[in-house]
Amino acid sequence: MDVLTPRSLSEALALREAHPEALPIQGGTDVMVGLNFDRARPAALLNLNEVAELREWAPTADGYRIGAGVTYAEVMSGPLAAEFPALAEASRTVGSPQIRNRGTIGGNLATASPAGDSIPPLVVGGAEVECTSLHGTRRVPVAEFVTGVKRNALAADELITAIHLRPSGGPETFLKVGPRNAMVIAVCSLAVSAGDELRAAFGSAAPRPVLVTAPRGDAASFPAKVAAAATPIDDVRGSAAYRRHAIEVLTRRALERCLA
Repeated sequence: MDVLTPRSLSEALALREAHPEALPIQGGTDVMVGLNFDRARPAALLNLNEVAELREWAPTADGYRIGAGVTYAEVMSGPLAAEFPALAEASRTVGSPQIRNRGTIGGNLATASPAGDSIPPLVVGGAEVECTSLHGTRRVPVAEFVTGVKRNALAADELITAIHLRPSGGPETFLKVGPRNAMVIAVCSLAVSAGDELRAAFGSAAPRPVLVTAPRGDAASFPAKVAAAATPIDDVRGSAAYRRHAIEVLTRRALERCLA
């Protein structure tokens, strides 16, 4: 297996176009699992660890631009945590300290797992994924970028270069259910914000992201509405009935926290 290691974003995009069969890797917390268990055997890896531009973040005119290579550890503390508390809470629940220091927000989106912890808060926040190729840049809402279970809207010559996210300006939170408190894939998860309207998105309960909204005055009926929007499945981590019930309970608890 070849390993291609660009030293700049322009070089990375050129290699991406020249070698569309190469699998991008940065933190490797998802990619290496697939390789180690022989679930994936790409012809080459596109190693993005030396591309400094992907690890930058900065405020913009309409929010923040967070580089795809920014790690969970960077999001869960400091200025980003203050601006995006639900995303910070989700980042704190990911794996172990080692995983949080290596895993990236861009990688979580690229994997597009229904259990991806960063995805519900990004959907609630109206985040957009910045997709870049040699031919230009486009921005795709997260809810449209994830097209199915482990499928995304990235073109063969594109890389995820950043996430654009605006602070909600209101209370928000993230909750997660698992068989234990650490090192666990979510049985289900939930992000809620309570700004001008109630907004919720769940994880591990639908093949692609779902955003549920309602006026603030509908807080009493909102938990049932969120649970009704879920399309969970039965698997080894939990039944569909349990997931739907848990989402309703989590929504109620999240609203109590946000509207207190």
